[in-house]
Order: sequence, then structure tokens, then C-alpha cells
Amino acid sequence: MRKWLPLAVLSAAQFLVVLDSAVMNVAISTLVDDFDTTVTTIQGVITLYALVMASLMLTGGKIGDIIGRRRTFSIGLVIYAVGSAITAVSQDVLVLGLGWSVLEGVGAALVMPALVALVAGNYRGRDRVAAFGVIGGIAGVGIAVGPILGGWLTTFASWRLVFVGEVVVAMAILLLVVVIREAERPSPRPRLDVLGAILSASGLGLAVFSVLQTSSWGWIKPVDSPVEPFGLALTPFVFGAGLALLWAFVEWERRREQHGETPLLRLGLLKIPPLRSGVSLFLLQNLVLMGVFFTIPLYLQLVQGLNAFDTGKRMLPVSITMLVVSMSGPLLASRAGPRRVVRAGYLVLAFAIILLLGTIQPELNGVGFGFALAMLGVGMGLIASQLGNIVQSTVGERDRSEAGGLQTTAQQLGSSLGTALIGAIVLSGLTATFVNAVAADERISGNVKSSLEARSGVVFVNAGEVEQAATDADLPPEEVERIVDAYEDSQLIALKVGLLAAAFIALGALILTRDLPWRKLTDEGAVREGAPAP
Repeated sequence: MRKWLPLAVLSAAQFLVVLDSAVMNVAISTLVDDFDTTVTTIQGVITLYALVMASLMLTGGKIGDIIGRRRTFSIGLVIYAVGSAITAVSQDVLVLGLGWSVLEGVGAALVMPALVALVAGNYRGRDRVAAFGVIGGIAGVGIAVGPILGGWLTTFASWRLVFVGEVVVAMAILLLVVVIREAERPSPRPRLDVLGAILSASGLGLAVFSVLQTSSWGWIKPVDSPVEPFGLALTPFVFGAGLALLWAFVEWERRREQHGETPLLRLGLLKIPPLRSGVSLFLLQNLVLMGVFFTIPLYLQLVQGLNAFDTGKRMLPVSITMLVVSMSGPLLASRAGPRRVVRAGYLVLAFAIILLLGTIQPELNGVGFGFALAMLGVGMGLIASQLGNIVQSTVGERDRSEAGGLQTTAQQLGSSLGTALIGAIVLSGLTATFVNAVAADERISGNVKSSLEARSGVVFVNAGEVEQAATDADLPPEEVERIVDAYEDSQLIALKVGLLAAAFIALGALILTRDLPWRKLTDEGAVREGAPAP
């Protein structure tokens, strides 16, 4: 049992980081009320947390090579605990963003690449396969506990207690970190590529920020864009600037390698097909997962009127099945091979989202909704149980941190893009559908139609708030009823469009599975041996 103690400590850290997003997604409506803000603002805070992590993961991985992975892991936990403490006492959105999105994001960016590398470095062969299966399962535990814990505390006490608990758990992990074996650091010790870190963080940040702003700026046609270059929304220009910075990052890394200097990222790693495929699939998995997990609480809380605790209970099936299937991943891979398991996972995932789409109705179909979420967890569990071991099995000890940085960057970039992209699709769809529905209804006055057309966007709120606003505007009762009906119909259509987009992304991910290994993995080199299979 002693050999599994390092895994227990590392799993606790994995649980800690995953817990945050799962907790906050079911508390969206409460956070809106507590901070007197909007869903879009809280969406931004959620996205910024994942974005900070995605932007700094490569840097965090390299710091692990420089000062040691265990030390980096410990420093990250301290920063994370400080951020949790600030979040717990925050009184406005800015302080919430500083504690949760920024400090916890920075801490996680140091913890996660080191965690992945330490798991791979502390275990070999079958033990490593099992260890990564456990880590994948622990992600399921975080998702399992997050909604129900966050919902219960939000409803009956305060969401702030979650972050108080995170401080306690982080301190306990720090006391036990000595049981983790430190891997030998590269010799000579690398230096941090500061310019590369700035270019990668800025490029990723601008690209994702532009996607987040589409709901207010517009995609191409300007809606509420602060400036309108050439009569267009600012979105494509900010996105283009992000891509330009990422191109500059790649060229800078290539130049450093040519001059014998240590790059932030060895570009040669991306030429390994199984690693490249695994990293890409990590991104798409988290994009779909966080997109769905942003959409479903909107449906349960703002359409069905459930509180945070009831929302957590309704989302429990996905958490339970993801945990169970993730833990059984090594057994599945030994029988079917990683490629088949991952392919099956994405097919089940797309099927589950289609089922879920069919349950988005004015009245909640509890059985159908629960079954769809359970299938969603099965698909996610199949995928999560394989990808970590695939990525780490493509490299040797020297490249563990960089591979871990790539993996966790992809995961968090997928999370931020999922919340931003699917969220933008939902909110943009709500605006377009509601405005068109009102415009087409002859029983609604021209003044209301003109007022809606002049708005930059429609906020996703409970229909009762729309009814109250229309009543306060002294509109006739019949007109109020027509407006509320149009808004409720538009909510359902917007949610379905968001879920449909997630299903298409899941199906599109199947294209990337062809480079995954077809037979079971035991240690580094296994991927290269298994990759050429037909």
C-alpha cells in the first residue's frame, strides 16, 4: 500500500483543481445575485480561471524542470491556497476574479504539469497505467462532488465555504508532499524562456478572449463592439492578433532551438503523432464537457427554476458514471486498446448530447434527462481513462514536464473555449431568436420591437424577470404574456443550438483518433511500437 501513497497525495491535488469549476457552474445564479452582476460577467470569471491556467501551463511545466517538479508543485499549492482564501472573503467581482481566476489559476498552472510528470515519474509499467486511470477517475470524483457539494453549500449555507475547505485541503497536501519521489532534473539545468512565455500566454489569452466577447461584440457584424474596424466587429481582429502572437511564439521557439538555447516548448514533441493526437483530443474533450456544463445549469436554474442544490442532484448521474468508467479504463484498454476505447467514448458522448438535446423541454423529463447525463458520463469516462497515459507514454523522463504542460494547456484551453464558445452560441442564439420572434408577432407593439432591436444583446435570465420588466413598463397584460412566451421559447431553442454544436464537435473529434495507439500501453515507447497498426 505504501507505493500508492504518492498517488493518493497527487490525486488529492487533482481533486482540488477540478472541484472549482464544477462547484461554480451550479452557483451561477447565486453569484449573479450576490455580486449584483450578470450571467455574462460570471461566464467571464469562469472562463478567465481556465484561461489563466491555459496561458501559463507551458511556463509552469518548464519551471518544474528548472527548480524541480515537487518544489513547483508545492509552490503552486501555496499560491492556490492564497487565492482560495481571497475568494472566500471576496465582496465584489474584481476581488472574486483576483482570488479565483488569477491566483488560483496561476497556482493550478504550476501544480498540474508537475502533477502529471510526477505521476509518470513515480510509477512504471502496469502501475503507471493504473495510476493514470485513477487520476482520470479522480477528475470524475471532482465533477461528482462539485455540483452536489457546491449546490448544497450554496443553497443551505454559502458557496464561500467551498473555498475555505480548499485552503484546508491544500495545507494538508503540503504536509504530505514529502512522500512523492522527485524525478532527476535535466542536466544542464534549463533556463526559462521569458519571451516565449510572454508570447504564448498573450497569444492564447487574446484568442480565447475574442471568443468570449462574441456574445457582446458579435462574430463579424458588430453588435456592441467598442470599435468597428472597416465596419466589422472587433472579434476577428483580436482573434487574429492572438494567432499572430502564437505564430511569433513558434518562430521564436524554432530560433532558440537552432541556436542551441532552451526553448519553452520543444516543437519536435508536436511531430509525434500519438502525442499530438492525444493533446488535441484533450482539448476537444474539455471543450465539450465545459460547454455542456455551462449550458445545463442555465436550463435547470433559469428555465426550470431549480436551486443550486437541486441542480447538483440532477447533474449527479454524469458524475457517478464518469467516475466508475474512468476507474475501469485500464481494464478496457487491455482488452480493446486505447484507440478503440477513445473512439467509443466520443461516439457515446455525441449520442448522449443528442439524447440530452431531446430533453430540453418546458417541463423537465427527469428520467430521460438523468439517463442522458449518465451516458454523457460514460463517454467522458472512456476518454479520460486513456488520454493521460497515451500522452506520457510518448516521451521519456526528460520530456515529462513539457508533455505535461502540453496536456494541461490543452485541457484548460478546451475548458475556456468550451465555456466561451458554447456560452457565446447560447447567448447569441437567445438574442437572435427572441428578437426575431418578437418582430414576427403582430400583437406586440412597435415600441417594444424597436427597443429590442436597439439592444446589443439579450441576457439569459429567469422568465419571471422578463415578465416583471414588461409589467413595470406598463405594457398590456396580453402583450406581456406574448413577450414572456417568446422569451421562454427562445431560451429552449438557444440551449438546443449550444448542445447541438457540442455534439458536432464530439463527432468531429473522431477524425483525430487515427493516430492513437491501437494496442495497450505499459511504458514509454509503447506508443511508437503500436502506432503503425492499420
